[in-house]
Amino acid sequence: MSNKRSTFKVPNTLIILLFGALIMALVVPWVPAGYFEKGMPISLDSYRVAEHNISIAVFGTGKEIGFLNAPFEGMTSGSRSGSAIGVIAFILLVGGAFGVINATGAVDRGLLRLIAITGHHPRLLLGSLFAAFATGGAVFGMGEETIAFLALLLPLILHLGYPPEVGVMITYVASQIGFGTSWMNPFGVALAQGIANVPLLSGAPLRIVMFLVFVSTGIVFTLWYAQRHRTAADLGEDGKIVIPVDAPPLALADRVILLGIVATIVWIVWGVVTAGYFIPEIATQFFTLCVFSAIVAILSKRLTADAAAESFVAGAQQLMSAVLVISLAKGIEYLLGGANPHAPSVLNTFLHSMGTMLETWPAQMAAQGMLAVQTMFTFVIHSGSAQAAINMPLMSGLSDLVGVTRQTAVLAYQLGNAMANMSVPTGAILMASLGVAGVPWTRWFGIIWRFQLLILAMSMAMVAIAVAIGYS
Repeated sequence: MSNKRSTFKVPNTLIILLFGALIMALVVPWVPAGYFEKGMPISLDSYRVAEHNISIAVFGTGKEIGFLNAPFEGMTSGSRSGSAIGVIAFILLVGGAFGVINATGAVDRGLLRLIAITGHHPRLLLGSLFAAFATGGAVFGMGEETIAFLALLLPLILHLGYPPEVGVMITYVASQIGFGTSWMNPFGVALAQGIANVPLLSGAPLRIVMFLVFVSTGIVFTLWYAQRHRTAADLGEDGKIVIPVDAPPLALADRVILLGIVATIVWIVWGVVTAGYFIPEIATQFFTLCVFSAIVAILSKRLTADAAAESFVAGAQQLMSAVLVISLAKGIEYLLGGANPHAPSVLNTFLHSMGTMLETWPAQMAAQGMLAVQTMFTFVIHSGSAQAAINMPLMSGLSDLVGVTRQTAVLAYQLGNAMANMSVPTGAILMASLGVAGVPWTRWFGIIWRFQLLILAMSMAMVAIAVAIGYS
């Protein structure tokens, strides 16, 4: 009998997508293609079956559809204002911008300063950190970065007498709540809206309210759990808690860069709401922030010009996997015949079939079904950008058929992906965070499942509200 322990590792997202593309290439020629008649609203009644099925070659030339052509065709599809070309350029520029911002060290020093200010008031410290990481998740999709911050904060958490899982709550869990309720995250809601052809960063007021409600709920749960499981804290000779973190005062450069980040957020919100800014303008706003931060860092001798450029490239490189995921996901759409509702495609056939199944369902139930699908999909695909690229073409089209707004479909994607990521054992970032904290997943699930159910119920309520008000 073998003593080797059998372990299952979820394949890389690109492998899953490539396998999915292969399945589509084999199945599509056997499925009738369809289209929705021009000049009529997209509905079940306007659907027509095409005269010919879609044929797929291994290697296509000219106008032929080819399996091996999928990555290139996916990457070059769309326009500068949408998926895939525009979105790919957008996330590369934003990734590079945050690469430079992170290299300046201003964000790190800001968090350390926050710890120094609030450390003698543990509940204020935990709540402030939770809010800070939630904001990071909402503004620029903070995820993997929380692992490093957790390692930094864990000694402090233990020093204050709290169990290590509290550190996971205030970093990783907070970032996921921020991601799922974001009104401006370029790698989540903005990407999904671009794919769904919804105005970029539209619907922000409801999402901001949702962010405040969900984050407040997360803080309350974290403080409740932390207080119930707190042991004696380490005190100094004066009876005050000793903060074992070196937190020098913020330098002028730190303050200027952090102020620049806040100003850019305000500028983006103003531009989208008042001036009609879209992907090209918002990408340029982030690049402007990048140039501003680089100049401040260079003048303060924190970075050289070469180091700033290298940081930009490194930041963009970190998102190359997202670029390839988007390309392959759009490549699958290409193999299905494209997303044009008025051109023959198997995607239209799938939409018609799902719409026929759901046509007797009330819009409320159909929207909750979308939320359930997105939640279950998170067990396989954890990346928010990957899930948006894969699911949104289908979900946005399906929403048109069942009487749910595309904005609501985007909301269901956000909530389903991020909230499930707090507990699924296949999530790499969650498992890495638990590894840093030394908390087994079984123990973690025993802690978080009640909060997970509460957040799921709140997500269902938000989707129901969106349907009721015709969220757009």
